[in-house]
Amino acid sequence: MSEMIRILGIDPGLRRCGWGLVDVRGSKISYHACGTIIPDTKAQMSVRLLHIFHEMRAVIERYNPDRAAIEDTFMNSNAASALKLGAARAAAMLAPADAGLGVENYAPRAIKKAIVGTGRADKDQMAAMVAMLLPGCSAKADEADALAIAICCANHAPLASALATSLERAS
Repeated sequence: MSEMIRILGIDPGLRRCGWGLVDVRGSKISYHACGTIIPDTKAQMSVRLLHIFHEMRAVIERYNPDRAAIEDTFMNSNAASALKLGAARAAAMLAPADAGLGVENYAPRAIKKAIVGTGRADKDQMAAMVAMLLPGCSAKADEADALAIAICCANHAPLASALATSLERAS
């Protein structure tokens, strides 16, 4: 029987940071847990970022994932919003890095394509497909996005492991 791997998916956000955990055994992916980190929107930026870091660290300590994955920041026409999202993304990424986990990065289109089959899927399509792929899961929007990121990582992980093994053998 193959080894179980737990993957933490992170949908970064300064107002709402979704997280989701899936367990992978061979080609079977199953739902484990999910939630949303909601910092106080009236707090200073530094306090909000620290809240994201601490809450993400608590998730890692509680569920002990083997790897983490996060959505890349997409370029948006509002530079100030992109900078804030980048800061939230950094705070969320620091927690797994601090715990010794590698953090894989996936573009929004790659995640959508991995889950729905097209890079132009909307939030409702993503949530519906996550619910189909993970029976028993009733994730909300940010949580469903985080679970989609974890599923995307699970689908890419075997390829990455195989490539790493091939490179090790070649050297």
